[in-house]
Amino acid sequence: MNMLVARNTVVTLDYHVTDPDGEVVDEGREPLIYLHGGYDDIFPKIEEAVQGKSIGESVNVKLQPDEAFGDYDAEMVQIEPRKDFPKELQVGMQFEGGPEEGDDEDFVIYRVTDIADDKVVLDGNHPLAGMALVFTCTVTAVRPASAEEIEHGHVHNPDDDEETCH
Repeated sequence: MNMLVARNTVVTLDYHVTDPDGEVVDEGREPLIYLHGGYDDIFPKIEEAVQGKSIGESVNVKLQPDEAFGDYDAEMVQIEPRKDFPKELQVGMQFEGGPEEGDDEDFVIYRVTDIADDKVVLDGNHPLAGMALVFTCTVTAVRPASAEEIEHGHVHNPDDDEETCH
């Protein structure tokens, strides 16, 4: 009996992502395994598209920036003094930035996008922020979620020990 994608199933998707012009953005080397049913494990629009599908079926989903990684936020770009960074600094390196004082936000990952003589440009936007994306996904596996996975709201990897679950 071929299981269909439904609430509280664990779904495995082979996927790749392109921009609207067909340029590959993410080859999806690792399959995407998530708990289906509104647990915020995956973009809602993709979840909608695979609902009711069976193994071997594919969907093509176009996401606008606000349905994917958000709009590009110019305020997330910061310029910092070069002296505050390690000597071996390269464009593309990532640093964790703490929240501003009194800010409840989580830590932000900043990417170095430019290095001038005494200044470093950091961008806290997701690399795909502001982009419309096309996800092509094929359902490769569907199984019922365990009671524990449903309770925790995410998939448990059989290799994970329980301590790593938060």
